[in-house]
Amino acid sequence: MIDTGAKPTLEEDYEAAGFGGQLGFGKTPALLIIDMCMAYLDPSAPLYAGIEAEHRNIKILLDAFRSADRPIIHTRVEYGAGGADGGLFYKKVAALKCFDKGNPFAEPPADLAPIGGEIVVTKQYASAYFGTSLASTLRAFGCDSVVITGVSTSGCVRASALDTLQNGFIPLVVEDACGDRDAGVHKANIFDLGAKYADIVTSDDIVSRARSGWTS
Repeated sequence: MIDTGAKPTLEEDYEAAGFGGQLGFGKTPALLIIDMCMAYLDPSAPLYAGIEAEHRNIKILLDAFRSADRPIIHTRVEYGAGGADGGLFYKKVAALKCFDKGNPFAEPPADLAPIGGEIVVTKQYASAYFGTSLASTLRAFGCDSVVITGVSTSGCVRASALDTLQNGFIPLVVEDACGDRDAGVHKANIFDLGAKYADIVTSDDIVSRARSGWTS
């Protein structure tokens, strides 16, 4: 007998299997801006990702969190001479030489540069938590959720979102404030993060809550 019934969509299949639950926004968020630097914004850089729209949305979120006096954490990647502190990751991805200490590609754009009171986490690997004090910093701030922005969706954003969850904080991945060098890769990773590890939100969602006092 030929089955003529319509097959479920990908979204319907995942929902029926129990994926995609919602964790909520939490009550005490921090903004995490991952690796926003000239390596992804300068067309002459090997990591250039064409993320100008995402850059603008991150600036809007940064301004909203500053106005609301909420914790803001920036990450940057930096390697010592020869990349010895980057281990196999540095060996695997040749473009990580953009982050050798002193390379101007490693610097943030002027409009996203940290100001006094904002935390800068320096890392060598994909996750913002691996080998850093980020989890302890978030606990010291009393945070229960992390608004995740930056680059790249398939790399450091994904790794950091997973570790946000595993460290006991609600990961809120801002879909239009995270970027990747390919739209398809971005979309696939956003789908998978939303199914298993994080809540997917928009910059409008976050700005609205920040301006209203972040009531859960």
